[in-house]
Amino acid sequence: MALQSERALRELRNTLLETYAINDRMNQLILEHLDPRAWRAKPPGRNARTIAAIFAHIHNIRRKWLRLSAPHLKLPAELDRTRCTQQQASAALAESAERCSAMLAEAFAGPGSRVKQFRRDGWARPWPAGAAMFAYMFSHEAHHRGQILMLARQLGYRMHEAMYGIWQWEKLWKQAGLTSRPR
Repeated sequence: MALQSERALRELRNTLLETYAINDRMNQLILEHLDPRAWRAKPPGRNARTIAAIFAHIHNIRRKWLRLSAPHLKLPAELDRTRCTQQQASAALAESAERCSAMLAEAFAGPGSRVKQFRRDGWARPWPAGAAMFAYMFSHEAHHRGQILMLARQLGYRMHEAMYGIWQWEKLWKQAGLTSRPR
């Protein structure tokens, strides 16, 4: 029975790590299909972030999670929301996703892990931190992907390929270089 539950936990861990890789592939897909004119276009409304600023925020928040929860991992460089290009954001997101994946893998490793808790601002979730960490990270980025797609549309830039592409998990799975098939 213990062997069966260990296998189930290992499968769950691997599925969550693969899902986080797909999460970043979704961000990259949006960047690939985003019209460069939309990158710094002034959004409607007051104090609204540009698409560039939203992507920079996603990356910089990942840095914060790494700094607070896994200080032993090297931090990627910060993105300047007013100056970064789409290409710089793409590279930075790929790097921070790789580090966050390492952090998640450690958080799922068990009580002996170097990641003892998931910290964001004043809230900390002690071990087992992996599930809470994953859920928060995935939902945060999904929220901002929705903002970006909505903002692009409001600015007059159609994002059909990205909007539908983020739901093609088997294709994203392959693009993320994952070897197992989604179940």
